[in-house]
Amino acid sequence: MNPRQKKTLIRIAVALALFVCFQLIPFEALAKPPADLYLEFALFLIPYLLAGYDVIAKAWHGITHGQVLDENFLMTIATLGAFALVLFPESEPHMAEGAAVMLFYQLGEWFQSYAVGKSRKSIAAMMDIAPDYANLVSDGQVSRVDPYSVHPGDTIAVKPGERIPLDGTVIEGASQLDTSALTGESVPRIVEAGAEVISGCINMTGLLHIRVAKPYDQSTVQRILELVENASDRKARTESFITRFARYYTPIVVTLALIIACIPPLLLGQPWSECVKSALIFLVVSCPCALVISVPLSFFGGIGAASRAGILVKGSNYLEALASTETVSFDKTGTLTNGTFNVVAIHPTADVDPGLVLSVAAHAEAYSDHPIALSLRRAYSGQIDEARVSEVTEKSGHGVRALVDEHIVVVGNDAMMAGEGASWTSCDLAGTVLHVLLDGIYIGHIIIADVVKEDARAALDDLRRCGVKKTVMLTGDREEVACAVAEELGVDEFRAKLLPADKVDIVEELLASTSERGKLVFVGDGINDAPVLMRSDIGIAMGALGSGAAIEAADIVLMDDRPSKIALAIRIARKTMRIVKQNIAFAIGVKVLVMILALPVFGIANMWMAVFGDVGVSVIAILNAMRALRIS
Repeated sequence: MNPRQKKTLIRIAVALALFVCFQLIPFEALAKPPADLYLEFALFLIPYLLAGYDVIAKAWHGITHGQVLDENFLMTIATLGAFALVLFPESEPHMAEGAAVMLFYQLGEWFQSYAVGKSRKSIAAMMDIAPDYANLVSDGQVSRVDPYSVHPGDTIAVKPGERIPLDGTVIEGASQLDTSALTGESVPRIVEAGAEVISGCINMTGLLHIRVAKPYDQSTVQRILELVENASDRKARTESFITRFARYYTPIVVTLALIIACIPPLLLGQPWSECVKSALIFLVVSCPCALVISVPLSFFGGIGAASRAGILVKGSNYLEALASTETVSFDKTGTLTNGTFNVVAIHPTADVDPGLVLSVAAHAEAYSDHPIALSLRRAYSGQIDEARVSEVTEKSGHGVRALVDEHIVVVGNDAMMAGEGASWTSCDLAGTVLHVLLDGIYIGHIIIADVVKEDARAALDDLRRCGVKKTVMLTGDREEVACAVAEELGVDEFRAKLLPADKVDIVEELLASTSERGKLVFVGDGINDAPVLMRSDIGIAMGALGSGAAIEAADIVLMDDRPSKIALAIRIARKTMRIVKQNIAFAIGVKVLVMILALPVFGIANMWMAVFGDVGVSVIAILNAMRALRIS
């Protein structure tokens, strides 16, 4: 609770205490009519003005600036009208009700402010990930500088307890990182020399030296903050409708209130006091606060809940669209798979040690920076001794020939083996097959493949449980590799050997086959995914390791690269939309009922019912909207 909210709450509490005390006073016993009414009028005016002076001031400001018809105007006219009923001798006094309406309206407004503040904490907490400084290492000296003054290639030191200020690569040290503010994951991430790290994480244990990869304004922190700050600018259709609805709704109800107050007495001879009272009740209950506040608050809560889980939604319009997801299409590499090659199998020929096959292959690839060469060196448990390697010849797209310990080693694909005139053994496993020759003798082959993410299968299962009708995998990889991954994950359809333009064409086909209200989601991570991310109804990018182009083009960003978060995002979106629809139906239903009962022909509703129809409905709708903050 901020100081302003505390001050307002104290003012409301004092006004409420005075109101209760005055309610206990027997005015009829203290003074004779009409003096008792004037005394009651004067005393109840005190809590009324104490609680509602700012509402009256806002109403006056609106009148003088051409913005008359808002909720402040409705409350002021309705409550002052209740006090003005004292001018009608035949009418019962309504000063207490007038003060109560203003008092409980202000209490509802305070509660709204508190609820909005609580909702904002989920998103505002993201603002705390921005570091205030960076420890720049220069000529052996460490100096504290503004992160904006650090350039790519500079070295920074991050001490335990500090936030990593810029994206980069660890060049010295080992530690654990708290990534919960960015990804929603509570388990620390272990990093050591060579690991890529992103800004906003908290260094927990050891001193790290990091070589900066990007300037501060292009860092992960800045991208996240920009997404968060711009999220409220993109409103859902429901939210925009409510805003337009309130703009036309208020003048209509003011006109109807005037008709209720004036027409029956003038044409039908009904008492002015009763018709004016009905009009005032009509005005109080017609205030659109419950809709105007609870609907945006519901979307805000949904975006906040998603951000706590490491899911950044760029606007409530995307949250609304996500709730109608019918088809989800995936890129393969880096989305359903890790995007890094690993040795998955070694098949030596008879009487050959598998370790020998890997050792000579890893040494032959010692000077290459190709991803396949890197995967061989990672899989080799020993130390690569480059002094043992000489006369390296690399044939692009085929393989490499090298002299290792004075032995001729050839590592490559089928075409490389054919060029060497060697016979080789084929393999049924999906992946890249590297055949190995040692002094012209075939000693076996190594299978390298991109490993499926550990939660990818669960992600597909969760999507089906969420009601997603179709899952499709789109990849530029070979048919047999795509088929193996699709079978392993249980994807409904897959398309292989695709160029970026081909993916856009297929997404067009999928969009055409989606139902009128259904939405198509595409999930990707690479630069070549940007066009299809923009073309789909909702584009979801992998944010931790994904490319900047994909993140900019996407509507939703998963900060921890876990595909299982997609189903969670859909559940949050659908829960948010259920709450929005509940609030709209409840608020309109109760208000319409009380409005009808307030008409002079019925005359059933009173000011206390009007208070519930406005403030009570608002508080209930806000409480319901706050449920969107919780993640089950």
